[in-house]
Amino acid sequence: MNQYDLIIVGAGPSGIFAALETKKMYPNLKILMIEKGRSIEKRNCPKRKTNICVDCTPCNIISGFSGAGAFSDGKLSINEHGEVGGDLIQYIGADKYKEVLKYTDQIYLDLGADTKIYGIESSIELDFIRKKAIQSNLKLIESGVRHLGTEKAYEIYGKLQKHLNALNIEIIFNTPVKDFIIENNAIIGVTTDNNKYYAKKTVVGIGRDGSQWLKDLCEKHNIETEVGIIDIGVRMECDSSITKLIDSITYESKLLNFTKTFDDKVRTFCWNPKGEVTEERYDNHLSLVNGHSYKDNKLKTNNTNFALLVSLKFTHPFKTPIEYGKHIASLANMLAGGKILVQRYGDFKRGRRTTIERLEKNNVQPTLKDAVPGDLSLVLPYRIMLDIVETIEALDNIIEGFAGDGTLLYGVEAKFYSNKIKVSDSFETNIKNLHVLGDGAGITRGLIQASMNGVVFARQINWN
Repeated sequence: MNQYDLIIVGAGPSGIFAALETKKMYPNLKILMIEKGRSIEKRNCPKRKTNICVDCTPCNIISGFSGAGAFSDGKLSINEHGEVGGDLIQYIGADKYKEVLKYTDQIYLDLGADTKIYGIESSIELDFIRKKAIQSNLKLIESGVRHLGTEKAYEIYGKLQKHLNALNIEIIFNTPVKDFIIENNAIIGVTTDNNKYYAKKTVVGIGRDGSQWLKDLCEKHNIETEVGIIDIGVRMECDSSITKLIDSITYESKLLNFTKTFDDKVRTFCWNPKGEVTEERYDNHLSLVNGHSYKDNKLKTNNTNFALLVSLKFTHPFKTPIEYGKHIASLANMLAGGKILVQRYGDFKRGRRTTIERLEKNNVQPTLKDAVPGDLSLVLPYRIMLDIVETIEALDNIIEGFAGDGTLLYGVEAKFYSNKIKVSDSFETNIKNLHVLGDGAGITRGLIQASMNGVVFARQINWN
């Protein structure tokens, strides 16, 4: 019989740090980690060499050991006020948040993370950016960023995988969990295609890719949830000379805009100086856009990319925001033959389709080579389009030239946080011994908070 003390579903940051901290506190516990993707040494994206997506199942960019965020770029948001990367501070309080942040960040440093933190040192340039943001009705969230880089994140999480193995934590890869085994309103294990695994406690630390899977199981087993937020928008790309000043000061600029017309919240996200725009696949068929950047200067490009995301909060009776976001993304895929759409900002404003000819003579060339020129106005709702235009024009006051005709918009980018599960202080659901962590549970939205979530979970579980 496959019997364990703890089963961890998902080998992303929350699951990894839950395993690490649990073993540190209770060395004799028998722990099993189940991951639907591959081990880190087997995670590679053929498209990065061939420019052709071969439909890896599951997608190596978003699934596997270390999860999606770590493998794409690897940024740690160092913000003691908990303003960036999730809502963990609301669950654990400000004092504990600061302590766990310092503790978790030190683990990354010990594993080789860059000691430099961008955006924390006061300077004339930062004062200028702050002033221009205020004049543009934008809010600059002053958060430190520790940039791992795609290749360094791979190295760090490779060390973590080896460390978990050395601690005798059993890890099963290429194995999706199909269902929970629940008796008398308590979880006693999980099922996969070929096996059943039993444990005293189960923690689910899946990322955004697994949000629909987890939502379906919540409905099946009456796990209490609330409708959360979904972010839908585009990924911007411009010449890095345009963003050179703000990149050198903050690296990962966190800017908020509450739009003039609708008062909607629009935020910049995942800022990649001299980076590449990338494609990621969800549910083995849905193409969404993302981005990453390297530490190695030889691998850098001449472009900078980041996301502009419109935050949508739905109310009763609507309760399927994940499906809504995927529907919008599927429209873009439909128009682009299953790929990512790209449009010049000049064409976007004028309501006309970007053609191959216009793109070829554009002063900014796409780093996502197989993106298909098209018209995002046939995809995005008017409200989201206007939110994006108003934010781009506001950003142009800080980043002169950003609203030029040649700036590129890729669509669609979406973040699925909208299955927010109701939990106790130990992140336990209304199903006894079933705990949930990370992005897929609607608690976090980034690497550092997901990692911290795993640490806090381990500390707050009593095994005695």
